[in-house]
Amino acid sequence: MGIPTKDYGRQHRALWGELAGELERCLLGDDPILGAAVEAFERELAAYHGVAHAVGVNCGTDAIVMALRGLGVRDGDEVVTSAHTFSGVVSAIVQAGGVPRLVEPERDTLVVTRESLQAACTPRTRALLPVHLYGQPIDLAGLRDWCTARGLALLEDGAQAHGARSGGRSVGSFGHAAATSFHPSKNLGAFGDGGAILTDDANLAATLRIARHLGKDGKYEMVAIGPNSKLDTLQAALLRVKLRHLDEWVARRAALAERYQRGLAGVGDLVLPAVPDASSGARHAWHLYVVRTARRDALRAFLAERAIKTGMHYPIAAHEQPALRDRCRGGPFPFAAELARTVVSLPLSQELTEAEIDAVIDAVRRFFAAKP
Repeated sequence: MGIPTKDYGRQHRALWGELAGELERCLLGDDPILGAAVEAFERELAAYHGVAHAVGVNCGTDAIVMALRGLGVRDGDEVVTSAHTFSGVVSAIVQAGGVPRLVEPERDTLVVTRESLQAACTPRTRALLPVHLYGQPIDLAGLRDWCTARGLALLEDGAQAHGARSGGRSVGSFGHAAATSFHPSKNLGAFGDGGAILTDDANLAATLRIARHLGKDGKYEMVAIGPNSKLDTLQAALLRVKLRHLDEWVARRAALAERYQRGLAGVGDLVLPAVPDASSGARHAWHLYVVRTARRDALRAFLAERAIKTGMHYPIAAHEQPALRDRCRGGPFPFAAELARTVVSLPLSQELTEAEIDAVIDAVRRFFAAKP
């Protein structure tokens, strides 16, 4: 089998005693659509993030689209986000009717800064969409007030940052709203897809609850036009169990990431991830362990020959995607293009062992020790 990037079977075997009971209660006694497990999970997720409301939806993409529309983005409005992110984020802006205005990320952290988001705003800007990429928290303190004063919306993307903190606060609690994903690969992942929108705004939460259910208020009356985008009851039941373990999983990921940091320091031309200053109240969620090297493709091939799986997040920059290249404003984006050519994600998940991480470290060191 080799060394995977993530092992769902290991995760679920370790939780099976808890999962089995929750699944039994759900399958035998809950409503399959917007059941009690969804309501309970929404309450628990909101409490974890320190916000008033969580609204479960079908996926992380829907969370962004619906949140942007709920926050007032209309056709032709600009939404500022990072040039280095999952292309689905930029696509979601387009789906919401917005126009993506991209900014280059910071060279060390690979995420945008408050200052770069602010500087990119134009008279057409309606919302800012910072992405806590790879689990790296962005310092957003004060940005919501800055946005509110200018009539702008601040929507965080915390899809890769379950468990991350900034200034001692949970990522997802800084914006007018936050979108997140429960794709199976995430730190907090379902067995299938799912997403949620976090907010302190009761009116926005109420609007989103109607919007996700075909625009229906109650069972029969349709008061708005909306998608059919609801978090499944069964997924919510699984996620309730996993949420209880999230902090210990993030701590485990951090320990394995530190093992990489020690073992790969000074190796070849590798650029290792930036680690936030814990004394400031920041906590990296370590959703991914992403390094950079000009020899990315050769390294991946070398590791694959040794049954070590790797990923690329992401090999095509958003502004270079065929469906998006004519829709993005800003630029040029030389650093985002460079990242697309050099990033590689090494195996990292709470299910992996120290021995597996050490085996990856050894293989990477051997690759760079050999002559190119």
